[in-house]
Parts: sequence; structure tokens; C-alpha cells
Amino acid sequence: MPTRQIGIGGGILFLALAVWTLLWGDAEAGAGAEAGSVVEGRSSVFLAVAGAMFVAELGDKTMLATSTLAAQGDPVLTWVGATLGIVASGVLAVLAGRVLGTRLPERVLRTGSAVLFALFGVALIAGNL
Repeated sequence: MPTRQIGIGGGILFLALAVWTLLWGDAEAGAGAEAGSVVEGRSSVFLAVAGAMFVAELGDKTMLATSTLAAQGDPVLTWVGATLGIVASGVLAVLAGRVLGTRLPERVLRTGSAVLFALFGVALIAGNL
């Protein structure tokens, strides 16, 4: 696969997530609250996290290392180990998010998230040019 183009595409998607977080973060939160549905708010958070993880993993060099390991050894054990690793990192991110979410105002979190998305996007694009 053309890793350079994938990296640039991932960077563009991170920049799009930054813009989406800044412009539509309040509207999404408000819509879920007005409808009175906790599930609506959770589904948009789930989609955002799943999308970010998908983009982050596309150009990740550990994916190539995992593929190599699977080709040389037991692919099932490699898949189990890789899956447990990504789940563990996701759990840590959710726990950190909960702690920060209770201590920081939503506006600060949204702005900080957008800045981080933008920084990662710029870094991915610059690293692949």
C-alpha cells in the first residue's frame, strides 16, 4: 500500500476532525441532551473514537510489525495480542478522558482536543511529504 499517501490522507482526516470538533461539538452535545437520549450522545462519541482509531492505525508502523510477526509465527496469537493491546490503550484513554472530563470545562476539552487533532494532522502530513 502507498504509505505516503495514506499518511497524508490520515493527516487530512485528523485536520477534518479538528474542524468538526470545534464547529459542531456544541451542536452534537446539545442535540443529544435535547432529545433526552443518552444513546444518541454515546453513538456519536463511539463513532468519533472509532474513526480516530481507524485513521491512527492506517499508517501506523506497528501494524506492519504485527503483520510481519503474524507471517513468521502464530497468526491467531499475534491477532489476540494486538487486539488486547489496542483495547488496553483504548481503555486507558477512556479512563483518562473521564478523569479530565470531570475536572475541566467542556469548552477547554473540546478546544484542547481540536488542537491535538490539528497537531497530529500537521505532523502526519509533514512527515509524509
